[in-house]
Amino acid sequence: MAGTVFFSVSMSLDGFIAPQSLDDLMGRQWVELQRWAFPLRFFRENLKLGEGGEQGRDNDIARETFERTGASVMGKRMFDAGERMWPEEAPFHTPVFVVTHQRRDPWVRPGGTTFHFVNDGIEAALEQARAAAGDRDVRIAGGGTTILQYLNAGLVDEFSIALAPVLFGAGVRLFEGVDAGRVALEPVRAEPSPRVTHLTYAVRER
Repeated sequence: MAGTVFFSVSMSLDGFIAPQSLDDLMGRQWVELQRWAFPLRFFRENLKLGEGGEQGRDNDIARETFERTGASVMGKRMFDAGERMWPEEAPFHTPVFVVTHQRRDPWVRPGGTTFHFVNDGIEAALEQARAAAGDRDVRIAGGGTTILQYLNAGLVDEFSIALAPVLFGAGVRLFEGVDAGRVALEPVRAEPSPRVTHLTYAVRER
């Protein structure tokens, strides 16, 4: 039985999920956006940063998101940024399908992550991800353009946002260009924590 297709991102209060330039991905605003995750025990475990770290609901949500994911899909822009920044043991530990026009052999990393490069569109990438995930879920990892393509195509079942008390002013806006006449949302859960508010919505066709 096919699992759920979802995305899960951190977002600023003014609606941005990343800076516009890849060169700013480790800049002050991006670090502030992701700050809720850095102290978590799961974050430290997954990146092999050593023992310790905070537990609690933020940590539980991060772990649950990882454990439900059987495969991921991402766009070329996100892959290009991650290829420069991820450690040798990339943090996915599952198959990842990269939507791209570039032809490239699978890139196998230690720890169970293999990047597969899909040249025939978002639906083909999702089909391959579903097959790899089995009865687990497929995560649309990003970036914003790729998430929006899947959302507008009616291929996303639900999504979660960690809404951070940060203002970007400019950058990659998550819902810029969304087909609001087609996409309807059903609130599932809202959980505040000391650093962010976790919001989950089911996606319905309007």
